Amino acid sequence: MHILITGATGRLGRVLTPELARAGHTVRAASRAPAPLGKTGPDLPAEGGGEVRPVRLDLVTGAGLPAAVDGVDTVVHLASAPYQRGYTRQVDVAGTRRLVDAAGRAGVRHLVYLSIVGADRVPWPYFRIKIEAEAAVAAGPVPWTVLRVTQFHEFLAEAMSRLDRLPVLPVDPGITAQPVDVADVAAYLRWRVTAAPGGATEEFGGPAVLDAATLARDWLAARRIRRRLLRLPVPGRLGRAFRAGALVSPTGDRGRITWQEYLSGRSERAG
Repeated sequence: MHILITGATGRLGRVLTPELARAGHTVRAASRAPAPLGKTGPDLPAEGGGEVRPVRLDLVTGAGLPAAVDGVDTVVHLASAPYQRGYTRQVDVAGTRRLVDAAGRAGVRHLVYLSIVGADRVPWPYFRIKIEAEAAVAAGPVPWTVLRVTQFHEFLAEAMSRLDRLPVLPVDPGITAQPVDVADVAAYLRWRVTAAPGGATEEFGGPAVLDAATLARDWLAARRIRRRLLRLPVPGRLGRAFRAGALVSPTGDRGRITWQEYLSGRSERAG
């Protein structure tokens, strides 16, 4: 298959791109500033007979878009610009509409859009933008699948790292999450892009649901940091949504790499 990945240099894209190439696909790895992708760089065969070709694509201006989608069977739309004010909407909503229209004109047979579990339940501006982008995909001319995933391991670890210098670690023990590893998501997408379009919203989560206190204690132990946990409930509608399990997927497929396994690997690399 010929597959276009938008946001190919992002966290998931860097893992998914070689994963699809190893499966024998020809992958166009699109971003605003394409970077060399190691052994699967431009025009070099990847293990398994596939190929990766970095392409330049700007979803805001549309530059490079017609060439990027020309002759493509499937588009995996990962590109996003979270928490960048007006630019977020330009990329995630207007850019998605632009991509969907161009893919329709090019005869693309399947568009897979990556979204977030809880996007429809969490009163957060960025999550609302993801819902708008989902709607743009569903309303477009290309057969589609929306895949909502739970929070990446790295996202939670980075959030805790930002609190590293505090004398205590604030947590809301009523919040639950279902962290997932990017490698598991990439492995699932490797199958999903070759399956028939679902025409529906699907979910994929990590192997276990954990409360915020457990997540924090595991992270502290892996980093060999001694901190007291401070119970601090997240206020308002946002906190109520989190405590109601909005970040957890009650249905859908699950990955296999646990939070503890991720932390162990991270700790070993850091050491």
